[in-house]
Amino acid sequence: MKQPVRIKTISEFHQFRGLAKPEHPLISVVDYSKIKDDAKETELSWILDFYSISVKRTSATKIKYGQQQYDFDEGFMFFMAPGQVFRIKRDPDSVVKHTGWILLIHPDFLWHTPLAKTIKNYEYFDYSVNEALFLSEKEENVIYNIVQNIHQEYHSNIDTFSQNIIISQIETLLNYSERFYQRQFITRKISNHKILDSLETVLTDYFNSEDLVTKGLPGVQYIADQLNVSPGYLTGLLKVLTGQNTQQHIHEKLIGKAKEKLSTTRLSVSEIAYELGFEHPQSFSKLFKSKTSLSPLEFRKSFS
Repeated sequence: MKQPVRIKTISEFHQFRGLAKPEHPLISVVDYSKIKDDAKETELSWILDFYSISVKRTSATKIKYGQQQYDFDEGFMFFMAPGQVFRIKRDPDSVVKHTGWILLIHPDFLWHTPLAKTIKNYEYFDYSVNEALFLSEKEENVIYNIVQNIHQEYHSNIDTFSQNIIISQIETLLNYSERFYQRQFITRKISNHKILDSLETVLTDYFNSEDLVTKGLPGVQYIADQLNVSPGYLTGLLKVLTGQNTQQHIHEKLIGKAKEKLSTTRLSVSEIAYELGFEHPQSFSKLFKSKTSLSPLEFRKSFS
């Protein structure tokens, strides 16, 4: 596998992809159909030092998007923050055709604006290494119109209002994208339910292993890594489908295991706390009571 190429500026990206010089050094909307590819290159890999947001369809091409691989034929939207790795693999015997667009935003363009800080709050830039956004035709049209407004604004004569207008359009784009991600949590039920099933398996395996004693409770990052999704995506998905975040699911599994031990064994509360990964029995008892309104001993007495 080739080492990824690091592309530091939008001008470098244009040159790398065989495009004309960008009209603005810090922001650019690129028509994918104008990208020139080297037919000999079957694998491409790069790291961008700027944000990219795109909707793309490409025949005979697969993209490795974080931990998952997608066909471009269906078309999807994906988001990349600076420093993330992007890989494409093409069929050497097929003619590649690109459609769609990509919006490139250098962090310098956001300087001295509130978006410079708040853009990090849009969790799908974290999803970009894990989960793409599949758009309906109507949703894609909404997004496309916003991107065209951005292009038109920087393509016109730049004045003192231009940056604020473009920033406002970018924020609108990001907010619509967040809405569509929430819709995806609900509509892509088959995929999402598989994640719920996998979550249950991961938690069960962990709670039945020695890791619980030696390493303590699993963290949200650990669970997300096992499921090949980001912590933000997993929490967002669980909140929509179950009303609970990842930490609450971990605690729910813990309480279920604690109830089992309290009702079916003669182990002391301290011994159970130790087996469940707690160094201090008081911490276990406090958590148990907060979740059940009973102390561990009160719960055990209810079975005698």
